[in-house]
Amino acid sequence: MPDPVMPPSDEGVFVITGASSGIGAATARHAAAAGYRLVLAARSKDKLDALAEELGGEERAIAVACDVTDFAQQEAMINSARVRFGRVDVVFANAGFGAARGFLEETPELWRDMVLTNVLGAAYTIRAAIGALKESRGHLLLTSSVAGRRALPGSLYSATKHAVTAMAESARQELDDTGIRVTSIEPGMVDTPFFDDRPTNALEPDDIARAVLYAVSQPPHVDVNQILIRPTSQPI
Repeated sequence: MPDPVMPPSDEGVFVITGASSGIGAATARHAAAAGYRLVLAARSKDKLDALAEELGGEERAIAVACDVTDFAQQEAMINSARVRFGRVDVVFANAGFGAARGFLEETPELWRDMVLTNVLGAAYTIRAAIGALKESRGHLLLTSSVAGRRALPGSLYSATKHAVTAMAESARQELDDTGIRVTSIEPGMVDTPFFDDRPTNALEPDDIARAVLYAVSQPPHVDVNQILIRPTSQPI
């Protein structure tokens, strides 16, 4: 028997995948400051628990262990949001990771995991969230990249982000007239745990989080479809 769903309140509910660090964690903090209640999802449950406690504990934020390559876990994530908070207003499909450039670099196993996480994981988030977002006339955001606009030498990661950019536009077209807004967030170089060697002159996760909150704070009739954000020193 399914868990009873809490009646919705007037406070928005913001679901974030890949929320344990980097852009996801920064966005969670900005969303909490804006008054949202949070559903934080990632594979690293211990990090999520600490972040949820920082953002106000169970009344304001819950942590959900979720491997985005498992559709059942994504369905459970959305259900957890509805059961705990009664609604879902914003879903940020942010989970993803990269790989070294070069088609002779990395392992085929890492490639497979990256494609499943970055591409199939984002598609699963869309599929799991559509029903709840239709109810709230909510907002769907996906993390693409500047690498999702132009090909980079030897970069399979770039190919996955091209797929996410296309997926965002495909979702926008499908969801037209449902009230759901769709935004592709396309960062350039960001200083996050994504990189083994931390970059200099890069954006900070907070810079991307502010862009996310800018998109979701627009009036309901305004759909900011793409936000490309580069540091001023990035040539590509």
